[in-house]
Amino acid sequence: MKENAAQKSTPRRSRGEGGVYWNEKRQRFVATRVVGYDDRGKEIRKTGYGKSRSAAIDAVRRLAREYERGLAPGADKVTVGDAVKDWLHYGQGQVDESTVKKLEYVSAHIEAGIGQVLLRKMTVKHVEKLLASLVDTHSTRTIAEVKGALNNAVKRAMARDQVDRNVVELVKPPRGRTGRKSKSLTEKQALDVLRLTKGHWMYAYIVVSMLSGVRTEEIRALTWDRVNLDANPVTVEVWRSVRKSGDTKTKKSRRTLAMPDLAAEALHRRHIEQSAARVKAGAAWQETGFVFTTTLGTPLDAANVRRGFRSALKLVPSVSPAEWTPRELRHSFVSLMSAGGAAVEQISHLVGHSDTSTTELIYRHDLRPVLQTGATFMNDFAPVAEVGPGWHMEPLFRMPGGGAPNEGVGSDP
Repeated sequence: MKENAAQKSTPRRSRGEGGVYWNEKRQRFVATRVVGYDDRGKEIRKTGYGKSRSAAIDAVRRLAREYERGLAPGADKVTVGDAVKDWLHYGQGQVDESTVKKLEYVSAHIEAGIGQVLLRKMTVKHVEKLLASLVDTHSTRTIAEVKGALNNAVKRAMARDQVDRNVVELVKPPRGRTGRKSKSLTEKQALDVLRLTKGHWMYAYIVVSMLSGVRTEEIRALTWDRVNLDANPVTVEVWRSVRKSGDTKTKKSRRTLAMPDLAAEALHRRHIEQSAARVKAGAAWQETGFVFTTTLGTPLDAANVRRGFRSALKLVPSVSPAEWTPRELRHSFVSLMSAGGAAVEQISHLVGHSDTSTTELIYRHDLRPVLQTGATFMNDFAPVAEVGPGWHMEPLFRMPGGGAPNEGVGSDP
């Protein structure tokens, strides 16, 4: 107490010289220091506060060091949450909507865990504790994505002189919970799906996905002007996706695929089916040009497709709907092709992977070849005679166990 009283009575030094004094209003010691002069010759002064004289001196010394290192004004007030929000809002460039949602989800973990920590005070321990808190509930991949998002946010802050080091790079992310691996339908399950979902409104989507191996974002973006129903064989130009740019995952993913007979028949029937839906909807119909739509013509989103797919699988006793996702139709295509003896290079070419030969890269550049290997194999695997010809139109609007998409479908987030 005596020491504090003595400190409080210490006289202030002259202006500009710097010093330490007691501020009665703040109930804190105040340390000041002139760190430079602006272009008008005015003093640039830094002020630190502390409960003790030494704490105030340490605070002003830290501010002076930050100034000397070129940190931006106000950098000492920036929190981890501020840096993450800035990166989310301004540091993404041109990314699709699904990527934005994923980054927002990942960043929410950071803000909830260490968002209030001052950025310049964030330590390795803060980061390690954050990642460790996710181990029991999140996959290794998600944990790595959380670290990656934080790392990118801090790098952006460094580029803007808000912090002078990145402790995130010193942290190794821990292993998380083992996630569910993607799987493929067996040959029996695949044939069961093709046979037993014929009455469901998702049938054409399922057939084309399974028998051609297109990505979910590619088939949802498929338009009728990219489907040549008059060709022999019927072809589909996979040149677009539902990504923000509208382009396929990579330029090498652009390809024109011949459809196996069953998929060709499904597309013909889908065309008839959509015409009937257009007449039924009347003035409410929205002409979008998409092949796979709701009963009002609006495009299907990922949630529509997921619900419709699992609804269709309820008609198939050999599979459990909750255990499957639409993207696993593509995995099933690869598995069935491999089981049928197709070379890896052929499969890679058909599904639009970038690991292809030089010839395939030239084909991708020209955007001209029609790839028929998949159609040939799938005709052997699932001939029309095996699955059964014919079509069921009425279930488009009254589906047993599934039902057609109602008029509200398409507006879900």
